[in-house]
Amino acid sequence: QRDLVESGGGSVQAGDSLRLSCAASGRTFSSYAMTWFRQAPGKEREFVAAVSRSGVHTYYADSAKGRFTISRDSAKNTVSLQLNRLKPDDTAVYICAARPDRDTFTLSDYRFPLAYDYWGQGTQVTVSS
Repeated sequence: QRDLVESGGGSVQAGDSLRLSCAASGRTFSSYAMTWFRQAPGKEREFVAAVSRSGVHTYYADSAKGRFTISRDSAKNTVSLQLNRLKPDDTAVYICAARPDRDTFTLSDYRFPLAYDYWGQGTQVTVSS
């Protein structure tokens, strides 16, 4: 049983929106930063957005700024990623991950996949032009 399960992916047209969700189970992730990565075929896994354990601080890749919004609901143990104005370049498997969080962290602390302890299987997002 996976600790993180993603949902909400699909096939859409350029300019459309999607809302991805990541549900945590089996444990509480209240002390963890929650992050979305994505991986396109033949490419490395890349950071998309992160939200701090408090939910107050959010961090985005340049490609996501102004179009994507990450949020978390600690009571429900979920994290969401709202994708707006999608582009074909956004086509990828979107994967939720969790890592222990600290108040001193900055964007650079959230960007690297090796720092993460828990991963979901991912949800496919396909954007056609």
